[in-house]
Amino acid sequence: MLNLTPKEVFLTKGVGAHKFKLSSFEEALRNAGMAHQNIVSVSSIIPPGCKIIPKRKGLAKILPGSIRYAVIARTETDEHNRQIAASIGIAIPKDSKKWGYISEFHGYGLTRLECSDMAEDIAASMLGTTLGIEIEPDKAWIEKERLYKSSGLIVHTDSITQTAIGQSGCWTTVAAMAVFIL
Repeated sequence: MLNLTPKEVFLTKGVGAHKFKLSSFEEALRNAGMAHQNIVSVSSIIPPGCKIIPKRKGLAKILPGSIRYAVIARTETDEHNRQIAASIGIAIPKDSKKWGYISEFHGYGLTRLECSDMAEDIAASMLGTTLGIEIEPDKAWIEKERLYKSSGLIVHTDSITQTAIGQSGCWTTVAAMAVFIL
């Protein structure tokens, strides 16, 4: 039986601009170092024991044309001066026998910090509820982050975010990804 459980994951991001929407996405993938992959979008689980590695180490482990599973956040616009953002958030439990979560968040008119905070908040909230941590959803992320980490059950949260401002006469795409290595 083929085991498709990832052993490692890395985060990457990119931005692209082009006359055509698809080419703009291709440019964002190229900027993220992922244009040479066949990307399969997957959902939000970091398997138990899966290690987070730096982007440069992850890119060194993948071959052109390989099938690469990834959680992808993507936003595009063809509106001049429109602020766009895409972010991936992660939350890792202290117990290495438990799974973690990856969230994707994307939107318009958000700053890098706002989008990053939302992505981390969503990932930590998903993990927190599976660990029995219930925190008021209306609290600010900085307060929730402190509560999650002080519980001793969530050891690490992080995010990667790409923002851009739409350019006149072309499509602008931002992408953020959590890329799995089997």
